[in-house]
Amino acid sequence: MNLQNPKKFKMLIDQAHEVALNVLRPISRKYDKAEHAYPKELDMLSSLVDGMNQSGDGLNAGAAVNKRGDTQTGNKNGVNMSTALSVVEMCYGDTGLLLSMPRQGLGNSAIAAVANDEQLKRFDGVWAAMAITEPGCGSDSAAIRTTATLDGDHYILNGEKIFVTSGERADAVVVWATLDKKLGRAAIKSFVVEKGTPGMNIDRLEHKLGIKASDTAAISFIDCRVPAANLLGNAEIDVAKGFAGVMETFDNTRPLVATMAIGCAKASLERIKEIFKDSIDPTYATPYLQSSNIAAQIYRMEAEWEAARLLMIKAAWMADNKIPNSREASISKAKAGRIANEITLKCVELATCVGYNEDELLEKWARDSKILDIFEGTQQIQQLIIARRELGKTSSELK
Repeated sequence: MNLQNPKKFKMLIDQAHEVALNVLRPISRKYDKAEHAYPKELDMLSSLVDGMNQSGDGLNAGAAVNKRGDTQTGNKNGVNMSTALSVVEMCYGDTGLLLSMPRQGLGNSAIAAVANDEQLKRFDGVWAAMAITEPGCGSDSAAIRTTATLDGDHYILNGEKIFVTSGERADAVVVWATLDKKLGRAAIKSFVVEKGTPGMNIDRLEHKLGIKASDTAAISFIDCRVPAANLLGNAEIDVAKGFAGVMETFDNTRPLVATMAIGCAKASLERIKEIFKDSIDPTYATPYLQSSNIAAQIYRMEAEWEAARLLMIKAAWMADNKIPNSREASISKAKAGRIANEITLKCVELATCVGYNEDELLEKWARDSKILDIFEGTQQIQQLIIARRELGKTSSELK
């Protein structure tokens, strides 16, 4: 088992690292303080990212699934792996700015996961946010109350969504809604609602602990007419698999959230190692039990970080090789989200007053990291999913 990054992605990783250091880091504090202001510097950068994506493997949030029609057999390191490794480096620069990148929204992953070929072509180049969470409906996605009623060649959406990342800035929002509340999970489908559609209203933007460069919106839908052709995937309600189709989105986006956590934690680890460079052995030749307390804590954090990175790599590799990865996606997200919180907060603690003030980015990374253990499924939900997979239980059998 080769645990090194694939050599063919070295140039891509190096480019992402340079962008993180020279583009994202310099404006990180600026947009942390200017919450809800759009980072105009990203427009030029997004054009570069678009070019990388068109050339093949790149930083592509819409690359959550394998390229359609791909017939390659044998071991493959493809677009899921390149995306993961690129996102790590970009979040080494700034997580909030990565989440603000045009055309790299989580809705793009949803489109890639369940859209048909015609929809993939029609929505190519669209910046798509994702709207799932509702008031009173967070971790239990099956409890969605937003409705979609068929009316001729349109669906009429009614409901409210909250915590929609890039909800105001994106070109469209992928909305989860139910076709029939009585049928439960099977009736939940996802719809692409384009910006400016009558009946879709941005009610407010949230003020947050971290990732302030990223806008987070509350959106209401009141008799919002959406073309039936914008229902992603199959419109038929399949009681056996209906919900599984839209849930594939999470299998694809959770490893991406893990990469964000790994990138953010990497930034904190490198900074704390730089601060205490005289207290640690860069060759790791000193036995752990003979190290200073500070060095021992840093070594432990590095070990946990490496474990999280390898779990993320495994989930991305499985996606590239068309191996079901629901269990591994949740494991990678749970591990990385928790470890990122622990590492960034511990680094603030170890750096004392240096880590707590705004002269350093350590305190910002600690604030940014918290959301990475919450969105796309909380730590507790990930553990529940893992337990179901391990024990062979359904969601109704193990709650």
